[in-house]
Amino acid sequence: MEGKRSNTQPLTLIRKIKGFTRSIVEDLARGRAPLIYIDRFRNYCADTSGNCSCSSGLSTGKEAISLKREFHARRLDVLLRVLLIVQQLLQENRHGSKRDIYYMHPTVFKEQSVVDRAINDICILLQCSRHNLNVVSVGNGLVMGWLRYVESGRKIDCISNPNTAHPIPVHVEEVDDIISVAQYVLVVEKESVFQRLANDQFCKRNRCIVITGRGYPDVPTRRFLRLLIDKLHLPVYCLVDCDPYGFDILTTYKFGSLQMAYDATFLRVSEIQWLGVFVQDCDNYSIPQQCLLPLTVEDKRKVEAMLPRCYLQSEVPKWRFELELLLHKGVKFEIEALSVHSLTFLSHEYLPSKIHNGGLWIKLDTIQAVIKGLKRKQRPSIIELEYSTENLKK
Repeated sequence: MEGKRSNTQPLTLIRKIKGFTRSIVEDLARGRAPLIYIDRFRNYCADTSGNCSCSSGLSTGKEAISLKREFHARRLDVLLRVLLIVQQLLQENRHGSKRDIYYMHPTVFKEQSVVDRAINDICILLQCSRHNLNVVSVGNGLVMGWLRYVESGRKIDCISNPNTAHPIPVHVEEVDDIISVAQYVLVVEKESVFQRLANDQFCKRNRCIVITGRGYPDVPTRRFLRLLIDKLHLPVYCLVDCDPYGFDILTTYKFGSLQMAYDATFLRVSEIQWLGVFVQDCDNYSIPQQCLLPLTVEDKRKVEAMLPRCYLQSEVPKWRFELELLLHKGVKFEIEALSVHSLTFLSHEYLPSKIHNGGLWIKLDTIQAVIKGLKRKQRPSIIELEYSTENLKK
């Protein structure tokens, strides 16, 4: 279930913080160098045998931090400074961003990544999620569609105008009374595609909820999506660019991120299905050569780094095949390349046909019929599409 942990109430966390700092002070008072053990987590490895425990959410080992090493001494200094700020946020029932925390001691922290690491370490030490510390992200995601909910006592009614974008709540734990008549949830990688669907009245034409994280999804977007799926039990699909970064964003939704692997169990949406765009779509949908871009050296390096991930072999081997095919073909293209046929091709043809098949491959002759119909300024009937779909399933 979304973000649910035991013993994460503010008073409990404050007690844990005080106990942790007290033990360090006592060690120093007795002339002993404090030794701190931090559990390590990962959501993937390079073991393709299927015998790893990455998906279990369990610790894969411990890291020891001691004052005897200069690098560790600095890390502990940062940890204690951030811990003091977190304690203050909890005691005063206030919220702050990671950026707020950085600017409280910029000369000590030097860079944002130092603060980010300290916050992750604190979450592991206290066995909680980041929002439990009252440390929040600046909301970046958007939602529209057949959805109504209450956030901090305020009713958010997307249903009254299902094609209007609403910001995804930052404090997802304060979301309640979720009501929806949607048939599925669609996650799209980019805001430009989200706006294309809004302009095409996609949610009005299709009973659905559409979400975008505007690139790599932030924590509130992932938590909100997890909450919707837990409460509404709807199918969830994901549409990303046909490139290494789109694929990585897709896996972030489904399997979580390596940086926050300790919280992957509470953030990942394992039910998500990949809807497109696929490598074969450039041929199946007659995408012109001018719309295709060659993979860069960096792109190829990223694909080769992702291929060994254990979950691709053990849980989604078809996804791994797609990644190999991307590398073999050596080209990439954006979702918007489908607009070569018509501005509404994505919302009127591509997505409905993909969703109608539950994310399965669409039969080539069906695709060709759609494209030919567009050239004749006609659309094949839904009966024709359903007939071809039934043949595909046989």
